[in-house]
Amino acid sequence: MKIIFSSSHEIEPAEWLQPLAEAVPGAEVVMWHEDLPAQDAEIAVVWGPPAGLFERERKLRVAFNLGAGVDALFRLPTLPADLPIVRLEDAGMAVQMAEYAAHALVRASRQFDQYESLQREGRWQPLPELDRGLWPVGVLGMGVMGARVASSLAGLDYPVAGWSRSGNAPEGVQAFGGRDALDAFLRRTRVLINTLPLTDDTRDLLCRETLSKLLPGAYLINMGRGAHLVEEDLLALLDSGHMAGATLDVFRTEPLPAGHPFWTHPRVTITPHVAALSLRRETIAQVAGKIRAYLRGEPLSGTVSRERGY
Repeated sequence: MKIIFSSSHEIEPAEWLQPLAEAVPGAEVVMWHEDLPAQDAEIAVVWGPPAGLFERERKLRVAFNLGAGVDALFRLPTLPADLPIVRLEDAGMAVQMAEYAAHALVRASRQFDQYESLQREGRWQPLPELDRGLWPVGVLGMGVMGARVASSLAGLDYPVAGWSRSGNAPEGVQAFGGRDALDAFLRRTRVLINTLPLTDDTRDLLCRETLSKLLPGAYLINMGRGAHLVEEDLLALLDSGHMAGATLDVFRTEPLPAGHPFWTHPRVTITPHVAALSLRRETIAQVAGKIRAYLRGEPLSGTVSRERGY
């Protein structure tokens, strides 16, 4: 049984291929290269693969994605319509997203930006104490990532709500479900955290219409995808004063172009798509476990629905 491996990231093949082969007994793992002939692989393990992989490897039975988001795969015109896709569900990413969200939320609510300014001015000036009731948090997306974010922030005693298609939410988190509940969810939220997958239904969801419904002095933390956010609308709401700030990890164009207004906006904090990175050891262990389950004919968690887009 042969596995074809492809990643758009620069990797050390020995750190990925050998451990994966050892974790799937009987498997031969080969690295994709455009100059190689077809390998007749049955399984693909990929992250941002080239379109040519699916053109050449015609005997694939399943593809395992080395990440939670599969929108890049679906943009490939060569992806077979009937090829099952299985996505990564955590691999150490959920706790990283919870850390990222907590850092951005606490930085805003505990006024650490203001304290940094006071330090630069050489001023000793305690600011008003935190009233968590004035900082209701809303998390978009209640998958593995969003649920971990919501539970972590609820554990810090912030009032937290979660919105999803299904209306599921972990204990201690107020649940909102479906499009009909989105308006009420937004209107009770001051800090909006996005962990949604990118689909046709969620593209441009973070726009003037939705962001304007947030409570005054709102903050946005976007860890989903850049295409969720209409960037011009956010800038307008920041400049109008309705929104007090934004922490953004993902962008429509990456790397963020030089001269983009986000680089210098005083109320925008940016990071280079690092909110949650797949950890190699955990990723290999999870993917290998899914491959072994697949070979045994067992149902797989993380199987992507083409209809939903995740």
